[in-house]
Amino acid sequence: MGLGGCIILIAVGAILTFATDWHMQGVNLDVVGLILMAVGIIGVATFSSIARRRRVMVPPAAVVEEDRHRHRDGYTDGYGM
Repeated sequence: MGLGGCIILIAVGAILTFATDWHMQGVNLDVVGLILMAVGIIGVATFSSIARRRRVMVPPAAVVEEDRHRHRDGYTDGYGM
């Protein structure tokens, strides 16, 4: 789950907790909203700690180009002898 999914969980949980007054038999929507917000906050914290680890700067590696366009006539490269 990415950062966007975590933010959506937090938003849906806040809507269920603070902006609705629905009453369902057997389900407390306030508790469901709090659980969704907690999962979203844990996800944001996890995502940000993982993203912080990925930002480590690595020096670029040296690139060596090969001579791929070398003409092979069969005599000068050692295969014709």
